[in-house]
Amino acid sequence: MSPGPRQDDNPGGADAGGLAPRRAVRPRDAASLILWRQGARGIEILMGRRHHNLRFMPGVLVFPGGRVDPDDHRARPLSPLPAETRRLLEISATPPRATALAYCALRELHEEAGLVVGEMEGDRLRPDFAPLSYLTRAITPADRPMRFHARFLIAEAHHAKGEIKGSGELEEIRYFALTELHEQPVAKITAMILAEFEAWLATPAEDRDRRQFTRIQGRDSRLPERRRS
Repeated sequence: MSPGPRQDDNPGGADAGGLAPRRAVRPRDAASLILWRQGARGIEILMGRRHHNLRFMPGVLVFPGGRVDPDDHRARPLSPLPAETRRLLEISATPPRATALAYCALRELHEEAGLVVGEMEGDRLRPDFAPLSYLTRAITPADRPMRFHARFLIAEAHHAKGEIKGSGELEEIRYFALTELHEQPVAKITAMILAEFEAWLATPAEDRDRRQFTRIQGRDSRLPERRRS
């Protein structure tokens, strides 16, 4: 018998339900990937729907993603992280953790959607980090019983190989048009991430690495990110 859907992993929604903790909970490092393409309906983003049998936020759309696992530190990438992507990840992570976060985003894409950015060696992913760009990070409010410190990365869909095939963690995994998402149920944090992505998309490609990066902290605070030199 296959296990049921994981309710405590995806940072796009599972972090906000339940009773408030008696003491502050340390956020778990997590990563999500925004896989996008130019489609017939304009810009489209790969998302999945949280199971309707979940107690919290059933049917809400989230990006593929989840928490960092210990094995994510054993990544053997086919290509290194782009310098700017690494630098931005390292604002809030050590160099080994930055690599693990990037691996986590691609591993979760494979586990939740069946798509591969890189190559498979047996059942182990060898990631291709070259297509990854950094978007933002978000930290769950301190009064939540489960918290995530999630980093959101971006890649164009043509870098992903395979056919979309869900693992049971998410339902209805497909490309949703940005215009369609305004009519779909999404968490407030997801809507904020989508707004960040639209701003990134509207910025000329040559200027994206020089834009003012932000982090999202608490319920709705958008704070300027301080870059390390």
